[in-house]
Amino acid sequence: MVTDAGSGSDRRALVVEDDEDIRALIEFTLTTQGFEVATADSGLSGVEAARATDPDLITLDLGLPGIDGIEACRRIREFSDAYIVMITARDDEIDRLLGLETGADDFIAKPFSARELKARVNAMFRRPRNANGTAPTVGANGDAPAPADDHEVLEHAGLRVDVDGRRAFRDGDELLLTRTEFDLLTELMRTPARVWSREALLRSVWGTEWASDTHLVEVHIGNLRRKLSSGTDMRYIRTVRGIGYRMELAT
Repeated sequence: MVTDAGSGSDRRALVVEDDEDIRALIEFTLTTQGFEVATADSGLSGVEAARATDPDLITLDLGLPGIDGIEACRRIREFSDAYIVMITARDDEIDRLLGLETGADDFIAKPFSARELKARVNAMFRRPRNANGTAPTVGANGDAPAPADDHEVLEHAGLRVDVDGRRAFRDGDELLLTRTEFDLLTELMRTPARVWSREALLRSVWGTEWASDTHLVEVHIGNLRRKLSSGTDMRYIRTVRGIGYRMELAT
């Protein structure tokens, strides 16, 4: 079942939750934040609603009927760059990590407050975003296009990031990064010799001070590493033991 609580907002959200009370709480909270909210009560209907509404934000319960939240997240990530917040009643690290590895940007464990949800959503939307769903363009020879002169462009060891165009390339081939992965890579490449602590990355990328969420950084760094190094022997991100991460220095 899919319902739409339209409000004329420019920002759209999709709430996928089979518990009616929790669904109503999230819907009300997001509506007060200015979202036009659609809802779904199963994994399959949530995937269909994501295709139909092209939301900017999706809250996705882990324990959905039919396909669960993890599988729904995987399917949604095939066509959507929306922020995805996984919501789980199973408070263990395995569920959280699985949800994040499918492309979720954050998680919230039940029970949670409307205030916590608002804080996390507001932190995500403080990051600048391009419109979703735009098809990438390529240069005449299939290479990465040259950005406009006023674009910020970062380059390091074969990686090239067009910050304003929100596109990343490795040796001319475009990388398919999630929003959070792109933001992490941008922060690391702006100061490649800097060692970033997990807490500093939380503040810069997620806009949060919750130290208990440092595993968010660890999981997304792991996902980013795999995408950067896929098909190569190159390691682009180094772990600095006891501190955090920095870009691998060019040799």
